[in-house]
Amino acid sequence: MTDLTKALEFANRIADEAGPISRHYFRRSLDVAHKPDDSPVTVADREIELRLRAMIGTAYPDHGIFGEEHGCENLDNRFVWVLDPIDGTKSFVTGHPLFGGLIALLENGEPKLGQIDMPITGERWCGSAGLPTTMNGEHVTTSDCRSLSHAYAYTTDPLLFSGPKQRVFEMIRDRARLLRFGGDCYSYALLASGYCDLVVETNLEPYDYLPVVQIVRGAGGVVTDWEGNALSMTSSGDVLAAATPELHAQLLAEMHALRDPVGA
Repeated sequence: MTDLTKALEFANRIADEAGPISRHYFRRSLDVAHKPDDSPVTVADREIELRLRAMIGTAYPDHGIFGEEHGCENLDNRFVWVLDPIDGTKSFVTGHPLFGGLIALLENGEPKLGQIDMPITGERWCGSAGLPTTMNGEHVTTSDCRSLSHAYAYTTDPLLFSGPKQRVFEMIRDRARLLRFGGDCYSYALLASGYCDLVVETNLEPYDYLPVVQIVRGAGGVVTDWEGNALSMTSSGDVLAAATPELHAQLLAEMHALRDPVGA
């Protein structure tokens, strides 16, 4: 049995190790490689993940690891750490400070712990099952927004909404009170702290969305896939996070109507 309190303390320690590495490379000349999906990767991403994996291997040698840069090991274990060393590498390589480090701990596939660490702004959000979400140790809560017409919404990149998904983007663009772009993991942090009300993303990977689950939940929000299902390793990568159950339910209904206008 893994003590979640101790696991969160450990997550904070490894984030403390990761931050100086990203800050060391930030806004310096770097060789940028491109993965098969054309997403960028740098020495900073790889160095951070190697450091985190080594620390996990020492502290929890029997736990599994799912990392963006260096693959998977022991995924059949009861406990699995999920790592995204730099979420927002496009921001990182262009000198934009809103990139973050993401860590999650899964138990039997369910996210039990999550962390968003912003090494440039010095902000860190932590969520753990059954406990309130914190930012730098202080409790945070989502807003009480219940209607899309009043919602401040975020999505990272509107160009990712292609084919039928483009209608989802257009619906939010046309009906939300305000729509902003960029942010990556920082959008979920802003949602947890009550500064925005809605985050809608598509084509994400497990290391992008699993670390934010307990952060959103512990602040009072709701986060699922676009069908309303709990997020897991096998989710589609389409993510809907909302400040309140009412706002979340409205978005699910609107998305369903776009897929099945006759039935709606």
